[in-house]
Amino acid sequence: MLGILDWGIGGVSIYKLIKEQLGPVAVTYFSDTGVTPYGKMSRPELVARLDAVIEYLKSHGVTHLIIGCNAASTAISLLADHGIPVEGVIESAVEAAAKLKPTRLGLIGGRRTVVSGVYRRAFAARGIAVEQRIAQPLSGLIESGDTSSEKVHDEAKRILAPIKKCSHILLACTHYPAIVPVLKDHVSSKTIFIDPASHLISKIAKWKLKPGGGEDFLTTGDAEAMKKAAKAAFGIKIEKVKRVVV
Repeated sequence: MLGILDWGIGGVSIYKLIKEQLGPVAVTYFSDTGVTPYGKMSRPELVARLDAVIEYLKSHGVTHLIIGCNAASTAISLLADHGIPVEGVIESAVEAAAKLKPTRLGLIGGRRTVVSGVYRRAFAARGIAVEQRIAQPLSGLIESGDTSSEKVHDEAKRILAPIKKCSHILLACTHYPAIVPVLKDHVSSKTIFIDPASHLISKIAKWKLKPGGGEDFLTTGDAEAMKKAAKAAFGIKIEKVKRVVV
């Protein structure tokens, strides 16, 4: 069983591609909105929380795990050895962007993702400079189900202004694919947005997950809010979300 762990509904963008490209594999999706956003936790708090959730998911049958949150992925190297494959999004994002040979690379992401320097160091090792922008308000708006309001446009315009002429802009948050049409309104017509999810799925395919099995959507937060946000952001109708305590 494949697990997808994210603080909110951003990882639904990964879930959607998995269903399209890998077929009917068993999936457990875990949204942790009942706790402090991962990007606002201290590093020790984040590591402890992720370790606890991973053990919970293992106890519920998860054998392979994707951490869809960029903020959480910055802490993967510090996690305990849980005895199952764990794949974050950062390595795939760097590989996907580098493959496109950008002449000027921009990046938008959450505060922890940007401030950690993990992307800057990874691209520097490949001889690529990256211009980063903290885009924190966007994920919160998308999580609330807002993908096209005037507020979303205003924030996107402000955030993208310094990098609007980049050849490529990396989406360093799984929420952002939900608002690519908005983002395109505020950059050069030649700018290409990079969603690394497809590159990640190509890696997951090598796990050779067996088809068959059901789906579970779990959250530590508001189950109804999760269903509404997933539908609004990614067009995914979730029939049932179970609220859990971890």
